[in-house]
Amino acid sequence: MYNILTLNKISKSGLANFDPELFSCSETLADPDAIIVRSASMHDMELPSNLLAVARAGAGVNNIPIDKCTEKGVCVFNTPGANANAVKELVICSLFLTSRKIVAGAKWCETLKGEGAEVSKKVEKGKSAFAGPEILGKTLGVVGLGAIGVLVANAAKGLGMKVVGYDPFLSPAARASLDPEITVTADLDDVFAAADYITLHAPLTDSTRGVIGEENLKKAKDGVRILNFSRAELVDNAGILSALSSGKVAAYATDFPTDDQLLADGVTAIPHLGASTPEAEENCAVMAVKQLSDYLLCGNVKNSVNLPSLSLEKSAKVRVCAITKGDVSAHIAEALASSGIEVKNSASAVKKDVGYCVFDSDADITDDALEQLKAINGVIAIRII
Repeated sequence: MYNILTLNKISKSGLANFDPELFSCSETLADPDAIIVRSASMHDMELPSNLLAVARAGAGVNNIPIDKCTEKGVCVFNTPGANANAVKELVICSLFLTSRKIVAGAKWCETLKGEGAEVSKKVEKGKSAFAGPEILGKTLGVVGLGAIGVLVANAAKGLGMKVVGYDPFLSPAARASLDPEITVTADLDDVFAAADYITLHAPLTDSTRGVIGEENLKKAKDGVRILNFSRAELVDNAGILSALSSGKVAAYATDFPTDDQLLADGVTAIPHLGASTPEAEENCAVMAVKQLSDYLLCGNVKNSVNLPSLSLEKSAKVRVCAITKGDVSAHIAEALASSGIEVKNSASAVKKDVGYCVFDSDADITDDALEQLKAINGVIAIRII
């Protein structure tokens, strides 16, 4: 029985995909084998000694200490694409919100409560303060063409916008799924030069932190509108507020508002609603459960952010799984052979400096053999399934 700790409210229909005879889920487990998390921060959490895996029910993993997990032999999964449609819909909604001043206009209408017959007259007189442009024919710059960025780009094209997408690491699959009339560039300056609207869908890295800041905004059109439904840190706080004040940026919609941004003119602050739909929460939970189940029961890895992908149908009674520094699979194979353990099938892969390998055998792995495997230089963790 594997014990699964949930750190947030996880979709019950998603968790129902765990085999109840093999898995137990709870919000209060003290020593779990695996964790499913949404937004809760794990950085100050002491990782349980027998923790094998963490699954993020979502795409971003900034709330998970990846390096610490890798050092301890903990596989970290995410669920890319599971919430993509939900985020796409909110991004498209925000194109209109930032153009037509809908939120500000709605709030102003509320101030007319009690005016009686004068309401309609005052609405007609005051509506000009909330006028804004149509998106038809305007250019949308999409920074990052992953699962969400591709959906946003195609949806905007369908609404009659011109689209320029930026992604220096664009996958062939993503390129194939883009509308053929969408322009793709590996030069971010092309986006700033062309875009009336810029939407961010890039991961947070050293190179993308503060990508919307003073220097890049100098390259943008006057009156550009910025949408951030990726990560708060992609936008420099002081830079965006200064640009809003000067009029360089006409509007900023964000799913990750800061205290300084709240009530600031031109800011549409949204309380991280990008993936807050029952459909997205269920999709993320289902994907997380399936990935955890496959890893814990079979040792297969899919959508891990710290281990290489590896999938091999189990072909024998016992499977040895090893997480390593680099590729030491040959040394593990030699150690198994020296212990008299015949390997029927095996597979190995490396991602950056982290290796992962599996070996199938019908022989039992003795305690002495297991200790010999653990002692191999470069082995981080060994597990027998």
